[in-house]
Order: sequence, then structure tokens, then C-alpha cells
Amino acid sequence: MREHSNATEPGRVTGIAFGAIGVLAFSLSLPATRAAVAGLDPWFVAFGRAAGAGLLAWGYLRLTRAPRPTAAQWRRIAGVAAGVVVGFPLFTSLALLTRTAAHGAVVISVLPAVTAVFAVVRGGERPPRTFWATSIAGLLAVLAFLALSGGVSGAVSLADVFLLAAVALCGLGYAEGGALARDLGGARTICWALVASLPATVPVTVVSVLAHRPHADATGWLGFGYVTVVSMFLGFFAWYAGLARGGVARVGQLQLAQPVLTLGWSALLLRERISAGSVGIALLVLVCVVLTQRARTVSSRADATRWRRRFPAVPADRASR
Repeated sequence: MREHSNATEPGRVTGIAFGAIGVLAFSLSLPATRAAVAGLDPWFVAFGRAAGAGLLAWGYLRLTRAPRPTAAQWRRIAGVAAGVVVGFPLFTSLALLTRTAAHGAVVISVLPAVTAVFAVVRGGERPPRTFWATSIAGLLAVLAFLALSGGVSGAVSLADVFLLAAVALCGLGYAEGGALARDLGGARTICWALVASLPATVPVTVVSVLAHRPHADATGWLGFGYVTVVSMFLGFFAWYAGLARGGVARVGQLQLAQPVLTLGWSALLLRERISAGSVGIALLVLVCVVLTQRARTVSSRADATRWRRRFPAVPADRASR
């Protein structure tokens, strides 16, 4: 056992490095989207980035001669595509027409907790009440932020509804993708989801181009290029590689830094004003997310202990049969 642990330590270090690269890549997604929709149609930004990344994914799958998924895997891939490829890009693009990237970063900060909830529900886990309490607390903190920022004042802001929908769909896509990546691998999971979306993303992109001829400055096209190549394609390669090598529990904690990084990029690149209230709410949500993840980890360890007590280890000679 000790030899195995020592042998896997370099993999953990590599996993943390890849995970950090993935988080850094995703932290620029909202500012880049904000820059893109300033001059480009949001439907073109959402579906054009998916179509471009889908073509890159098709080339990758062809180059690596990846085997086709099974029928059951295709159903899960559809969930990944609906959440990560279509839902999150579309709703964030629509929201960032009127909301700042910094505002979006605070709302998106609850994403890890939402992902954990979907993973728990999907996996049939029974976490303690602390898990649900901290998950709800994080969501309430985000809703309070929307109320204080004018998102909810007699009438619900449509942009904030879009952001909440983006969080829900992305959480579902992450949970489905995390489960599917155990069988397909992270890179193939996102690539098959992108390719499966091409029959929808390409036509919508063409219609968008015909309806609104793309015209933007260099900053807008740079933002579009970033979300296409990095946010939708290469970023997932690094992120999933980190999860596979370093472990979901360990590397997944790196995602806690993403909202803070996004706030920094928004101020540095877009010159957006970051209020003390935004930072405070973001930190409060991050504390809730940490407690959510810890409660789930403790619950998983308790379940594993009960399982081992109920079903003692099988002798090696029997296990090898």
C-alpha cells in the first residue's frame, strides 16, 4: 500500500498542476464572453463557439481513433451537451449583454455546490443535513446578492434568471460529465458532447450569421476566439486531466479560486468596478461551498466504513478469480 501511495504522488502533483491550468482557463470565460457580446450577437457567441470547438473535437477524435460511445453513454453525453455545450454558453451570453462579468462571477460562485447537489441526487447518496443546509445557504447568499444589487426589486431581472439557469444547467452537465469521464476519459467526454451538438450548433450559427452579420472590434473577436478554443475545448482537457490524475476531491477544491480570479480579471481587463459587497458575498458563498464539500466527503467516508464492516475484504485468491 505504501509503495502504491508513493508511486501515485507524482500523479497527484501533476493533477493539481493540470487542475490549476483548467481553473485559470475557465476564470477568463466570463470576461471573454462579456467582451465578445459587446459587438457580436449573443446567439452567435454561444453557438458559434460550440460549433468551432465541435470541429476541433471532431478532428481530435478522428486523430486519436476514439471508439464510439455505447447507447447508454450517448444518453449521458446528451446531458453533458445540454448543460455545458449549449445551456451555460447561451444563458451566460444573454445575461452578459446587460450584466458585468464581475456580477456574473458572484452568481457563478455557487456552481461547485450545485454540481455537488446534482452528483448526490444522481448517485443516490444520503449526505447529512449539514450538506443540504450549507448548499441552501450558498444559494440564499446569491439570491440576497441579486436583491441587493437590484436584480430583484418588484420584478425579477431576466439577466439574473439567465445566470441562475446557466448555473443549474452547468451543474447538471458537470455531474453527468464527471460520471461519464470514468468510462470515456475526460477529453473524449467533452469531445463527444461537442460533436453530438454539431447538428444543432452549426445551423443556429449559420442562421445567426445571416440574421446579424458578425461585426466586432479586435477585442470582441479575441474574446470569441478565447471562449471557442480555450473555454470550450482546451480548458476541459486540462481540467479533466487534473481530475483524473489528482482525484476529484483534491483537485476539485481548486475551483474555489475561480470566482475570485474572475473578479480580478474583470477589474483588470474590462475595468469593471468591484464593490466590497460583491467580494464579501463571493467569499461567503465560497465558505458555504467548502462546508458542502466537506460534509459530502465525511458522509462518503462514513458510508465506506459501514460498507467495509458489512462486507469484509475478499481474500486475494478469491478476488483474482
